[in-house]
Amino acid sequence: MIHSYEPSKGHGLRHDPFNAIVGPRPIGWISTVNAEGQRNLAPYSFFNAFNYTPPIIGFSSTSLKDTARNIRDTGEFVWNLATKDLAEAMNASCAMVPPEVDEFDLAGLEAIPSHRVKPPRVRSSPVSFECRLTQQFPLLAADGTETPAVMTFGEVVCVHIDDRLLDDGVYQTIAADPILRGGGPGDYFTLSEAAKFVMLRPL
Repeated sequence: MIHSYEPSKGHGLRHDPFNAIVGPRPIGWISTVNAEGQRNLAPYSFFNAFNYTPPIIGFSSTSLKDTARNIRDTGEFVWNLATKDLAEAMNASCAMVPPEVDEFDLAGLEAIPSHRVKPPRVRSSPVSFECRLTQQFPLLAADGTETPAVMTFGEVVCVHIDDRLLDDGVYQTIAADPILRGGGPGDYFTLSEAAKFVMLRPL
């Protein structure tokens, strides 16, 4: 048996399976400032990398929330790697709070100045990408109508990596212990050496 459904008519399940099927997903833990310099920090699970040269990352917000609005207004943001030891702080930073609330303070996180952009980095995050906005636009449905979702892309203009994650010049993904978003109301995953396998591209 196969459970088939048309999303526009409902999935007929206890919980929408879409984001569990497309997963686990890396987390876009994005720090921004507004035009007045007020700090903001929020995680987004619709996030990924999209280009090598120049390096471009992007995330989708389900609506024009503070993060997307700040990036629209200032043209800058920082991605911070969310790791297992920062999971609780990352979760605290996604609380629905007014724009004037500083999520760095809310989550008990120390900020550190960036080199090329105004938004700060999360000091305890082992990897950060300083980014400049390249594109931002509403996502469209198949019939061309705009959805509330806003897609944001940014070029990475400065990278910060904790030296302990570099082994002979090679970044060690598992050593960073990143957390990945699954489905359901709160499923997350981590990586392990046992789960890794190596497969090179054909020549």
